[in-house]
Amino acid sequence: MSYTSETAQGNHSMVTQFIFLGFSQDPMTQAILCVGFSIIYTISLMGNSIIILITMLDSALHSPMYFFLWNLSFLESCYICVTIPKMLVNFVSEERTISFTGCAIQMHFILSLGTAECYLLAAMAYDRYRAICSPLHYPTIMNPRACAKMAAACWLCGILMPMGKVIWIFSLPYCGPNEINHFFCDIHPVLKLACGDTSRSEVFIVLISLIITVIPFLMVLVSYACILYTILKTTSSEGRHKAFSTCSSHLTVVILFYGSACAMYLRPKSSHIADVDRVVALFYTVVTPTLNPMIYSLRNQEVKAALRRLRGRKRFS
Repeated sequence: MSYTSETAQGNHSMVTQFIFLGFSQDPMTQAILCVGFSIIYTISLMGNSIIILITMLDSALHSPMYFFLWNLSFLESCYICVTIPKMLVNFVSEERTISFTGCAIQMHFILSLGTAECYLLAAMAYDRYRAICSPLHYPTIMNPRACAKMAAACWLCGILMPMGKVIWIFSLPYCGPNEINHFFCDIHPVLKLACGDTSRSEVFIVLISLIITVIPFLMVLVSYACILYTILKTTSSEGRHKAFSTCSSHLTVVILFYGSACAMYLRPKSSHIADVDRVVALFYTVVTPTLNPMIYSLRNQEVKAALRRLRGRKRFS
């Protein structure tokens, strides 16, 4: 059965909608995956919502570090809302289609949120650098206005930087087939469906991806190099332990996110394997947003204390 909708243009048929092949065609497997992803979706939304709630309600967490964490949790909530709901609908629907325009919008949201996260993680690394390396000047440098400007710049980079890439991809001719071997509209699975030679598009996309990922990643590396240098100069073992503990959660998130993003977007199209790509994409679009609240709550004493205060407040209200 074909779900393709096409419009005639000259001698070619232009695709107007795509079909997701997803993970499996087996109904039982789809049912199990639907339940599993529904649970993950709920856990991720709850975890990130709790982080947002406690950073807003607890005055002890009204600091630059937790302001950026609030932004990160909100971003992660948006991330999973772009991918999982459509995936769940596809599990229970026979017509696993998405319109051409809808595919472009979904890709732009995913790339925008991913880009914003790259720069937000860099901003969080810079915040830790200032807190550890310039503690006396930290309150002045990382004042609320400066933090708001940095967060706004991260979101603005996220919205604008992938725009040219998405416009370029969807300005290519798509004349069939229209089956995306993926669970959302990602760059390489969509680009494989374009007609004609896409080698120039591939080079352009890799260059843009390098700019998007390498610049903030270098900012993170420089920040942590300065932090490490300062920690090694610290004579107090308690001071070193405290400095490491404040950075460990963020560093774990950086490794998880940048590792999967680089594995996905900094490889040439010829080296992409559909099954591997699905697993990698699942990691940074679903697994990482679910793990982040756990990483920050389990490895952060201030967040744990804020959660205990919140539970106590509810108990006596």
